[in-house]
Amino acid sequence: MMQGYVNTNYEAVISVVVSYDGKLKSINAVIDTGFTGFLSLPSEIVADLNLPWSYRDRATLGDGSETLFDIHEASVIWDGQFREIEVNSADTEPLLGMSMLRGYRLQVDNIQGGLVAIEALPNAS
Repeated sequence: MMQGYVNTNYEAVISVVVSYDGKLKSINAVIDTGFTGFLSLPSEIVADLNLPWSYRDRATLGDGSETLFDIHEASVIWDGQFREIEVNSADTEPLLGMSMLRGYRLQVDNIQGGLVAIEALPNAS
């Protein structure tokens, strides 16, 4: 099981370690259930880790507008294992999306400092 916390803005936050080419960086990411991707990172972090560019994709934002994102490749330590994922480069705070949570249960005690728990679902594939 992985654990995080609820911040003062009532956002569920989880720490993930992003890795590429021997570089490791711990990131506190807000869990965004409206984001269908894996992980979104600010362009400065993408550049600092020298994440390789993969392709460009179009996305619809919460306000209905569309934008283009550069997609990069990275590894993250997720549930104790390295996992290859796509990272969206966006000028926003780090966001963890629903693709990362596929096959997992998310529980949030929605009070400041509350527990965020993520655990693998049995027999999920």
